[in-house]
Amino acid sequence: MQYSGLAKIVIALGILLIIVGAVMLLFSKYGFHGFRLPGDILIQKENFTFYFPVTTAIIISILLTVLFNFISRR
Repeated sequence: MQYSGLAKIVIALGILLIIVGAVMLLFSKYGFHGFRLPGDILIQKENFTFYFPVTTAIIISILLTVLFNFISRR
């Protein structure tokens, strides 16, 4: 069995995770904690905060779908 194709995918995903982690670290260092679009759910109690980015997730999903469709058609 050859796993060279799978190995390349795993390496690419690892690099992507490192880049995303670094960007998140930089954003949190400079005070950017998300988009907070209308439709995102934010519940704050005394010592409890729940944030569920519904609209943000939908927008990211649409953007990724368009990007992957563009890449796969080449």
